[in-house]
Amino acid sequence: MKRIDTKLEGVCILEPEVFGDHRGWFMETYSTKVLHELGIDAVFVQDNQSYTKEKGTLRGIHFQNGPMAQAKLVRVIRGAVLDVAVDLRKGSPTYRQWVGVELSADNRRMLYIPRGFGHGFVTLTDDVEFVYKVDNLYSREHDRGIRFNDPDIGVEWGVENPILSQKDTTSPFLKDSDCNFTYEGDRI
Repeated sequence: MKRIDTKLEGVCILEPEVFGDHRGWFMETYSTKVLHELGIDAVFVQDNQSYTKEKGTLRGIHFQNGPMAQAKLVRVIRGAVLDVAVDLRKGSPTYRQWVGVELSADNRRMLYIPRGFGHGFVTLTDDVEFVYKVDNLYSREHDRGIRFNDPDIGVEWGVENPILSQKDTTSPFLKDSDCNFTYEGDRI
């Protein structure tokens, strides 16, 4: 597996090695040993999967406040998305900056998003299946969102009128949220 760092400290693209022949292909999608060798020490405790029917559907920007914050390892198994991570750690040199990566069933890339970052994606195709691992269990009490079109963040989603849930249309802007992430130097 290959690690490609992004401009956001700790957020990285993972490209698995794919072995193929006339029968098809095989790839390893998760190995604690390989991830540790790549500098990722998250211990994942829950797997999630979502299906999105229509192209142009936007989910996010989501996170869980501490102490139930979550690191995520995300990938697409059908279709394609623009996947976005946003630095929500007050005091970080990249606070409110974001990175977007195309993840698809074809490119087989994964994105690792540490605790302290918001996450969202917009579907680039119909019929998208999205899977991800998290290193902390879901907590309704700590579940939060930031408005997808927050002008202080300025994510370029590439879609003018996204399909949104009620939650995502009413999430607060970051400046009005109770997001409790704080930058702690190089500790992610």
